[in-house]
Amino acid sequence: MQRTQRPRLSPITRRRLQVFRDNRRAYWSLWIFGLLFVVSLGAELIANDKPIVMQYQDQWYAPLLVDYPETEFDGFLPTTADYHDPFVYEQIERHGWMLWPPVPFSYQTLDRDIQGPVPSPPSTRHWFGTDDQGRDVFARVLYGFRLSVAFALALTAGSIVLGVVIGGVQGYYGGKIDLLGQRLIEIWSGLPMLFLLIILASLVEPNIWWLLGIMLLFSWLGLVDIVRAEFLRARNLEYVRAARAMGLPSHLIMRRHVLPNAMVATLTFIPFLFTGAITTLTALDFLGFGLPPGSPSLGELVAQGKNNLQAPWLGITAFVSLSVMLSLLVFIGEGLRDAFDPRHIVSAASPRPAQPHTPVQESLP
Repeated sequence: MQRTQRPRLSPITRRRLQVFRDNRRAYWSLWIFGLLFVVSLGAELIANDKPIVMQYQDQWYAPLLVDYPETEFDGFLPTTADYHDPFVYEQIERHGWMLWPPVPFSYQTLDRDIQGPVPSPPSTRHWFGTDDQGRDVFARVLYGFRLSVAFALALTAGSIVLGVVIGGVQGYYGGKIDLLGQRLIEIWSGLPMLFLLIILASLVEPNIWWLLGIMLLFSWLGLVDIVRAEFLRARNLEYVRAARAMGLPSHLIMRRHVLPNAMVATLTFIPFLFTGAITTLTALDFLGFGLPPGSPSLGELVAQGKNNLQAPWLGITAFVSLSVMLSLLVFIGEGLRDAFDPRHIVSAASPRPAQPHTPVQESLP
């Protein structure tokens, strides 16, 4: 039985990884950001207004996966059970038990048992306090972080596809195609993007997919120039001319020979495209033209901090969350830029000169 050999990395890839690891700030930022995103993927297990698992009258229930009616627990209403309701809570505790998440509130749960006015300050019940509607701020930050990162990932992936395709066609073919494409891109990029996003978002019912499509109309513009320049440079190289002389189709030449070189500059631009997507989404949510009302939004938390100056924990939480997230992404982008910089690769590959050995002279007594 033959063992399947793992694909070995090329020497230049190994040197790039080594340069990235040597940048300790970027290396640890990648680990921290990845850990935060993995934790946010299980947000329902950390902050939720439903028990993770429960037992009632010797029967097992999974409220996170199934919506049970209140009549299942000897209630009166056929609607979904509210496990914070005193009657339902006492019924389950009397005939069974419940395993709650560490934070027994979801991002849209209204805490009706708060003593005092809202927003309420941080406490053992609400770690980061509550907003002006009585919702847990920690839960909204946790769910908002996941939503922002997932939205930025989808927007960045779509921007890469559009930017690489349009920039590659312009750079490879050149001539009239490049000239006409550049004029159209100059007109399109000269439009006031934020105002158009506000107008388009106000014409349709706001949801995550409409917002993603509207922002995708403008987010690919920053990537086109980089890809176009790489294709313009590579189309006259000898290996591309040889492939063209052998009769290889243009789409295969672009995909196999030119695109790998263009992706080097594209990869260094991805983290900054990622941060731009998050900041644009936050700005739209802050102005009220972003996600639907009630969605876990960091921009909406910033707006609440502005409107409730008597509750400084709202503004501080929003500022710290956004600054940490964007700083980690910028540090990762700097590490990728250095890893794909030929000067850093050469310096990492060149051996260090050996230090001359100077013998130690012993002093005679």
